[in-house]
Amino acid sequence: QVQLVESGGGLVQPGGSLRLSCAASGSIFSIGAMGWYRQAPGMERELVASFTGGDRTKYADSVKGRFTISRDGAKNTAFLQMNSLKPEDTAVYYCNAVIRMRASSDTYFRFWGQGTLVTVSS
Repeated sequence: QVQLVESGGGLVQPGGSLRLSCAASGSIFSIGAMGWYRQAPGMERELVASFTGGDRTKYADSVKGRFTISRDGAKNTAFLQMNSLKPEDTAVYYCNAVIRMRASSDTYFRFWGQGTLVTVSS
């Protein structure tokens, strides 16, 4: 059993900032990847930012220069610092992780958090 819990969403004015957190807990042997996705009303879920391996990162073009992904490996926690927020950033933000659960099995599973709502509006 693995759970991902997001926090930090809320209402913010354009140009403001928010910091999202994602804590992974449960049966975790190792984490292969962690990242953030978002889904706006009427839109498909899209990748926002992720660690793709080691310290390598990937960002959506729409958030480059404004968002920063970081992590605390010891706590199995990922963060998303969002600056210069725009109304088009309004969405439910989901944490995602690819996790190996047991030392005895090299199978990785993808897990999703419940989502946290970010609303950017004046």
